[in-house]
Amino acid sequence: MSATALLLIDVQASFPTRNYWDETLANAWRPYQRRLLDLAHEAGTPIVRIFHEAPSSEGAFDPSNGLIRPLEGFEDDVAVTFHKSAHNAFTDTGLARWLRLNHIERLIISGIRTEQCCETTARVGSDLGFDIDFVSEATLTFDMQRAGRLWSASDIRAHTELVLEDRFARIVTVDTLVSEWQERSAA
Repeated sequence: MSATALLLIDVQASFPTRNYWDETLANAWRPYQRRLLDLAHEAGTPIVRIFHEAPSSEGAFDPSNGLIRPLEGFEDDVAVTFHKSAHNAFTDTGLARWLRLNHIERLIISGIRTEQCCETTARVGSDLGFDIDFVSEATLTFDMQRAGRLWSASDIRAHTELVLEDRFARIVTVDTLVSEWQERSAA
């Protein structure tokens, strides 16, 4: 199996300040994200933290507001941290270079928001030649509206899985990764 890294995308204190934040959805996501991080720590898999910043936005993503820090409960030690201003974690961050220097070929995608920064990072990562494991249950998103229609978080997650699977990523669960890593360590 190729060398793997876990990307922890935008799991930061900025999000709970947003008007769309839904604590019920966040509470359903937290155990999956936590379990995935614990699994990575146990397996010695490097964790790469990605923070989203929007300087001069005067919003939750402006570094001057003090919210560009880990979301409470996810202050884990990580191998490296990158700060991005684009939706994907690669543009102008040095992430691809760091991954290649560390011989990483497979990325596990997790974090906030499923259809935005997580999906976009998966697509770009795939285009750059990385194998992608997209762990939907360890990504968080929120209900959205467009043209009078409500799209639930579960609808958005299902759509993301549909458009990524077998094109840009392998869609996996935390349990799948646990099984694979247990098999690998037993071999």
